[in-house]
Amino acid sequence: MTEAEQQTVAILVPGQFNDHAVGRIDRTFSRVGIERPDASLVTDELRRSVRGIAAFGGINAALMDALPNLEIIANFGVGYDSVDVRHAAQRGIMVTNTPDVLTEEVADTALGLLINTVRDLPRAETWLRDGSWKRKGNYPLSRLTLRGRSVGIFGMGRIGLAIARRLEAFGLPIAYHNRRQVEGLPYDYHQTLKGLAEAVDTLISVAPGGASTEKAVNAEILSALGADGVFVNIGRGSTVDEAALAAALADGTIAAAGLDVFADEPNVPQALLAAPNTSLLPHVGSASEHTRRAMADLCVDNLVSWFSRGKALTPVPETEKVKAQS
Repeated sequence: MTEAEQQTVAILVPGQFNDHAVGRIDRTFSRVGIERPDASLVTDELRRSVRGIAAFGGINAALMDALPNLEIIANFGVGYDSVDVRHAAQRGIMVTNTPDVLTEEVADTALGLLINTVRDLPRAETWLRDGSWKRKGNYPLSRLTLRGRSVGIFGMGRIGLAIARRLEAFGLPIAYHNRRQVEGLPYDYHQTLKGLAEAVDTLISVAPGGASTEKAVNAEILSALGADGVFVNIGRGSTVDEAALAAALADGTIAAAGLDVFADEPNVPQALLAAPNTSLLPHVGSASEHTRRAMADLCVDNLVSWFSRGKALTPVPETEKVKAQS
C-alpha cells in the first residue's frame, strides 16, 4: 500500500489518546473518533470505513463485531487484558501491544515504590515540608529496611526480569512464580504463589490481568507472606483482593504495601488511602514523557507496518498467526 493509499485508511481512536500518537495517525491515516469504545456509538459510516483501532484497551467483542472491516487493534501499553483477544483471533483481527519500550521505566518505578514503602520516604519528605522537622525534631526511625530481605517476583516476564536485575545490585536474594519455569534463570522457582510467599518476606507483583490471575493475591497469600511482609504491585490491580489487603494491613498480617495499580482506577478504596503503612501512586509506572512517546511510536508503527507490509511489529501471542487481508 502506498503512502497516499494509507492516508485513506480510517483508524478509530475512541476517547482521549496520546497526543504524539494522534499527531502521527493524523499525518499517516484518516483518523476518526468516538467518545468511548462503545459499539452503540458506531455509525454506519464508521461501520463501513474503519480498518484499524488505536486505543488504551477496553475493546470488547461487541465493538469488534460492529466494525466488519476491522483488521488490527493497536493497543497502547504492554498489558492487553481489557482487549478480547480471543474474539479478535477468531475474527482474524490482529492485536498488538507495546512491550520492551516501557520495561526499564516500570522496573525503575517498582524499585522506587519498594524503597518508598519500606523506608517511608514520602512521609519523611512531608515531615520536612510541613515544618515538622523544625518543630518536632528528626523524623522517626523507619521500622522496616531492605537489609536482610528476600524478594519474590510474581510474573517473571520482561519487567520482572528487569526488576530482578536491579534487586541483584541491592544484594537481595530473588525467587519467582510463573505459570512455568523460565529456562536459564538463576533464581529459585516456586510452582505456586503460596509457596513463593512462604519463602520470602517481600512480594512484588508484575503479573498480567485476566481471569487466571483475578484476586490471586488474597488473604491466604498475604498470611503466607507474614507479619514482616511487604507487598508491592506494579502489574494489574485486578490481581489483588483489595479488601483482603486492607484487612491484612490493618491487623498486622503484613507490615506494608506499595501500590501503583488498583482494581477500579481511579477509585482507590478508602481503607487503603487511610492506612498509614501504604505508599500509593496513581498508575505512573511508565509515565515519563520519554517512555510514553516511545510507546506511542510503537503503537503507530504497528499500524503503519500492518497497512504497508501486511505484518505487525509486536503482535500479542494470541494473534501472532493472523494474516493481513490480501
